[in-house]
Amino acid sequence: MDLPPEELEAYLPARTEPADFDHFWRRSVEESRAAGTGATFTRVDAGLEVFDVYDVSFPGFGGDPVAAWLVTPRGPAGPLPCVVQYLGYGGGRGFPFERTLWASAGYAHLVMDNRGQGASLGSAGATADSGSSAGAQAVGYSTRGILDPEHFYFRRLYTDGVRAVDAVREHPDVDPDRIVVAGGSLGGGTALAVAGLAQGLAGALVDVPALCHPRRAMEVVEGNTYREIWTFLRTHRDRADDVFRTLSYVDGMNFAVRATVPARFSVALMDDVVPSSSVYAAYNHYAGRKSIDVWPYNRHEAGGPYQSSNQLRFVRELLATVPAAA
Repeated sequence: MDLPPEELEAYLPARTEPADFDHFWRRSVEESRAAGTGATFTRVDAGLEVFDVYDVSFPGFGGDPVAAWLVTPRGPAGPLPCVVQYLGYGGGRGFPFERTLWASAGYAHLVMDNRGQGASLGSAGATADSGSSAGAQAVGYSTRGILDPEHFYFRRLYTDGVRAVDAVREHPDVDPDRIVVAGGSLGGGTALAVAGLAQGLAGALVDVPALCHPRRAMEVVEGNTYREIWTFLRTHRDRADDVFRTLSYVDGMNFAVRATVPARFSVALMDDVVPSSSVYAAYNHYAGRKSIDVWPYNRHEAGGPYQSSNQLRFVRELLATVPAAA
């Protein structure tokens, strides 16, 4: 599907970074923190006898309410390490019983809604996107506000991701110093962005992340996000410079150089949705301690349960080195 493995391992493309990148994201997060405070955790009976389940609402970008589930082992003894999970394209938080792996392993687990998503096949969502009327767009989410970074959908989503970490730190059963962010595809791109933006994380799990080196990705594949962008450009032929300027604010390579927490990536060499060169572009720029699981014969499903097994070991070993809260 892409470059041969030996070229991928050395692939380090030049980054296009706006001069105000840090200011843009610092302002996005700080203004959103000022716009709304105080997450709510409402305990619910989800029919899961060995877990405690909380229906979560927290203020995301611009103070907009964002839904999530928090699932913990029932009656935890002391604050728990927590995995904050971001979902793939089109995904909503669904039902609490759909994702119980991390709570089964003894961790608190927060699953964040993708704003405006969760209405296609897959898990249902419960979060509106207040900025969805920002100009023309192609079908889908990836071109909402794409002509101006101020109004771009992923500005809102990635800020939500940071605020999800803020929110879960408020819960008494969560150790605020032992939080790992995780996600695959769009969720992997969100986890990578949050790793570069949030402070005090313990680690990151970044699976086949989307929106890394998007110009290259659009030359190789036409899966979901990238198809929507070039569909937009097929009509708005004169706006390519504006589109790629906006994309530079959410390019995973630019977050990777700012992320220093230990990270475990994954890549699939036959991926026709997120090409392997775009993953390696972010991975090779990543500033923290890192490792990558390579799946030579897989497409966008990548490692699947094999990757989950690797992640369980990685997080257990990682958190053994991070002191628990007193």
